[in-house]
Amino acid sequence: MRSATLRFPPYPIRGVRVLHQKQSCAPHFAEIEVDFEPAADGFVFVAADGLAVRYEPAEDLPRFFAAAAAGIEEYLGLAEHGIVIATRVVLRYARADTFGSHELAFKVAGYLAAGKALERVRVPRR
Repeated sequence: MRSATLRFPPYPIRGVRVLHQKQSCAPHFAEIEVDFEPAADGFVFVAADGLAVRYEPAEDLPRFFAAAAAGIEEYLGLAEHGIVIATRVVLRYARADTFGSHELAFKVAGYLAAGKALERVRVPRR
């Protein structure tokens, strides 16, 4: 069982990659790769220097990245995880598609990335 005071992440978690793709009349498409680094406290999200994403219109990208950050922070903040958020998240890679990429798709991708990162530090149950 994990302590309710576990600081997340306890160590760097690199290369958490998520492809969120849903084909329907309201498609979703977002692909991200993020690193989680320990921080003093709180939540910080930054795009890596030199991150280039081929997508038009490019002015949508900051909204997509903010949505991914919101999804990560929301998931980590769920009380059921019993963690103290102390993380710096670095967006290393992102891919968007003109048909299906939007803020909700990136928020879901962020949510899924946070879940994957938490799985990497879970203590196995005995």
